Amino acid sequence: MEKRKLLDEVRAVLRIKNYSYRTEKPYIRWIRKFILFHNKRHPQDMAEPEIKQFLSYLADNQKVAASTQNQALSAVLFLFKEVLQKEIGFVQNIHWAKKPVRLPVVMTSDEAIKVLSHLAGKYKLAASLMYGSGLRLLECLRLRVKDTDFDYHQLMVRDGKGQKDRRAISVQIGVAIL
Repeated sequence: MEKRKLLDEVRAVLRIKNYSYRTEKPYIRWIRKFILFHNKRHPQDMAEPEIKQFLSYLADNQKVAASTQNQALSAVLFLFKEVLQKEIGFVQNIHWAKKPVRLPVVMTSDEAIKVLSHLAGKYKLAASLMYGSGLRLLECLRLRVKDTDFDYHQLMVRDGKGQKDRRAISVQIGVAIL
């Protein structure tokens, strides 16, 4: 039987573990960059020092964002743990990219009411629920009547971000939502 190429093996394991295609693409790209960074050495011959060197290079020389560096780390750790079945210890002394400090941009109540006044029907209801309860778009679209608790003004969000269930409190903004 012919042995598969490493990146084909990575794709196969990602699919077996039901990773989305939107995760598969960047993981393959980061693993390829990791291998090329180390002059096409096989990852089986590498360990923590090479991972540290690659991640520090990304932060120091490539000036990538912290989230980008974390994605690269996740891809490389997936390669070692899931594909190569090689246990990697704690990677220490990495030069981490700095997370930028940003202030959130939030609409005032008046601005929100003005925006909502230009909507009608189901769009107004969805926008009101999302703004008043802090729901994400997909959480709002998945809501069912049985997820509402009119007595306590609460919504039950099922299978939200991170496949977690949570309660969202409905806030009134200009019009009664619940």
